[in-house]
Amino acid sequence: MDLGIAGRSAILIASSRGLGRACAESIAREGADVVINGRNATDVETAVAELRAAHGVTVTGVVADATTAEGREALLAACPAPDIVLLNGEGPTPAMFDTLSEQQWADTAQRSMIAPLLFVQAVLPGMCERGFGRIVAISSAMVKSPNPLMSLSHGPRLGLTGVLKGLSKDVVKHNVTINQLLPERFDTGRQRQMAELAMAIKGITYEEARAEMIATIKAGRLGRPEEFGDAFAFLCSANAGYLSGQNLQLDGGSYEGVF
Repeated sequence: MDLGIAGRSAILIASSRGLGRACAESIAREGADVVINGRNATDVETAVAELRAAHGVTVTGVVADATTAEGREALLAACPAPDIVLLNGEGPTPAMFDTLSEQQWADTAQRSMIAPLLFVQAVLPGMCERGFGRIVAISSAMVKSPNPLMSLSHGPRLGLTGVLKGLSKDVVKHNVTINQLLPERFDTGRQRQMAELAMAIKGITYEEARAEMIATIKAGRLGRPEEFGDAFAFLCSANAGYLSGQNLQLDGGSYEGVF
């Protein structure tokens, strides 16, 4: 299927590795020009070089913290009129609710809700004026299945979810869509971090921790990053203009709810 995004420009926040990198890979393969972002210069440079070599599209690297005003300005300087935006960021450290400080709540709300919304605020008018826009946020399965260990994950992200849903109703008439992807248990560094946490808490080996994680997934395996990237690419496609305001679970069939 031709996704109709060849020549489109994309800013992908936090895309030098992990699921963000997989998203960049999938749309670059479809011919989109991409801005790769991350805080680690080596990771960004590696991703830029590999994407250029593999797909022959324009790839720009921006080493910046996208949760800051300076970082957002740097990204928009590299691509002032993006057609596609990926909202992404580092997941918060798991912690029990009764251990969380006011500062932890404030910091996480800034990173996971306020900063992404400020970026949307900057790009949305131009997308509406040009008559094309695709905004996709990487959220978390915890948004629909909260866990007491992950309050910092699902709390601020639910705020982001609500605002994006409201905005989606207002801009879809301009062929601008806003959707979220809700991943669970993809084979990335985040799951290695979660396995190491389980090792420390339970006194088990890495292999045992990984097996426990896989046992929670109905598919019987961790998700592959490229599967996630291809779902992102479809949401960005010209064919997905009637799909907006949705929160798509990517969890190997593990969500227990109906809706």
